[in-house]
Amino acid sequence: MDPIPAYALIATDLDGTLLRGDDTVSDRSLAALARVARAGARHLVVTGRPAPRVRPLLADLGSTGLAVCGQGAQVYNAGTGRLLWSVRLDRELAETALGKIEAEVGQVYAAVDQDGVDGLMLIEPGYRMPHPTLPAVRVGRRDDLWCEPISKVLLRHATLSDDALAAVARAAVGSLATVTMSGPGTVELQPSGVTKATGLALAADRLGIGAERALAFGDMPNDIPMFHWAGRGVAMADAHPELKAVADEITVSNEDDGVAVVLEGLFPTD
Repeated sequence: MDPIPAYALIATDLDGTLLRGDDTVSDRSLAALARVARAGARHLVVTGRPAPRVRPLLADLGSTGLAVCGQGAQVYNAGTGRLLWSVRLDRELAETALGKIEAEVGQVYAAVDQDGVDGLMLIEPGYRMPHPTLPAVRVGRRDDLWCEPISKVLLRHATLSDDALAAVARAAVGSLATVTMSGPGTVELQPSGVTKATGLALAADRLGIGAERALAFGDMPNDIPMFHWAGRGVAMADAHPELKAVADEITVSNEDDGVAVVLEGLFPTD
């Protein structure tokens, strides 16, 4: 019988971690993930992107297994094209949360990810997409954001930094929602108590793998709960300082194939 790998679950964030700046996965990273698969370990994408914006990347990776999407609000089965688990953000609560934030900092600009495997990203007037390669539909007014069930709200402010906006949002929103920062220009509201860790724990339980045998890679504060849950957390070289502070290891940047560098050491060639 083949030996069981020390890490049976490899959990990778996408943007700023597994993906390069051009939204591609390098040949070196693909080869490293192939090593993981040959060793009998599982690779799970764990991303803030909702399922509809992850499906093309999963196809490129040849993934037919599970993926954790929408900051942990969705567990998606790439093989069947169906959500195994999904949590919605109450739309009235989301409006209330936005009002509380705007009472503190003035106007913010909002977008939403709709729930479901075919959900759209809707953006209100004034919202600038931080990731221009992702598809979005511009609506005429904020009320139009709430036309269908949503999984999260994305926020931007004209002058505040991401860190400052996230801090104000946490204080203003309290327990109404979970506030995360997942990338440049990306502060988000998601269902209260939902994080990448909750989604990853659900997926790992389905696979029969314990947290102690999970290795997680990330670059932003939204990866902190995942690092706390997993047996080991690896931050990218240019990761946010808050994530580096809780990481067990720091690798090179995503542009230098930081995920592959670590995996090549853990999973030797055949």
